[in-house]
Amino acid sequence: MMKSPFFLVEMSPWPLVSSMLTFSMMMSMIMFFHFKNMLMMMLMIMMLFIVAFQWWRDMSRESSFQGNHPFQLKKGLKIGMMLFIISELFFFLSFFWAFFHSSLSPNVEIGSIWPPKNIIPLMPFTIPLLNTIILLSSGMTVTWAHHSMLSKNKSQMIFSLLMTIMLGILFTLLQINEYNQAQYSISDSIYGSTFFVTTGFHGLHVIIGTMFLSVMYFRMKNNLMSSNHHFSFEASIWYWHFVDIIWIFLFTFMYWWIY
Repeated sequence: MMKSPFFLVEMSPWPLVSSMLTFSMMMSMIMFFHFKNMLMMMLMIMMLFIVAFQWWRDMSRESSFQGNHPFQLKKGLKIGMMLFIISELFFFLSFFWAFFHSSLSPNVEIGSIWPPKNIIPLMPFTIPLLNTIILLSSGMTVTWAHHSMLSKNKSQMIFSLLMTIMLGILFTLLQINEYNQAQYSISDSIYGSTFFVTTGFHGLHVIIGTMFLSVMYFRMKNNLMSSNHHFSFEASIWYWHFVDIIWIFLFTFMYWWIY
């Protein structure tokens, strides 16, 4: 067998199982939209969480206990994470493109004005501004957690990361409350579509980032990372800062600029 500087993972069922469950989840979501039956969708989501836990457990074991993540492999993981964030950037770019295409030159069908007639935008200096402060504060606390990791200060590291997770949960709860207060829906012209799709996907990314940081929190509590071996934590920080930056653009253009 030819030697390789990279760790070649053992055959794992999780990539195939997770892809099948993701497809099933999307099909069950479509069924929910048409038949209002959430049972299958919730079952698929629960199974997907279980598979994700098993997959992350195996990766943690490979990295922490088996020592199978040498420098070359970690370099590849960093490049992969950077490319993933770039792909996410273009994902949001498509939504901003649709927003600016419709807002800078409104069609006659929506009255040639933006926002369209009878659409009352949300006030930017209430919940949106508070959410901006919360996300920027969470960026500071997660940076504090990283600095504490490098300084080998476990108590501050755990405290600051827990603060970040709580701020992420608070952001999500406030966004749900904001949606309940909105006087328009996703079906109200191109404005409602672009607003709810863009902010909704950003909210989904906040939830995913909060879960990512929560996994890092439990790994820290169980001493599964060290000051010189914690790329998974760095990756979660990169992702969280990306979510922060996207929200700044969202607040600037979809809340404040049009108000």
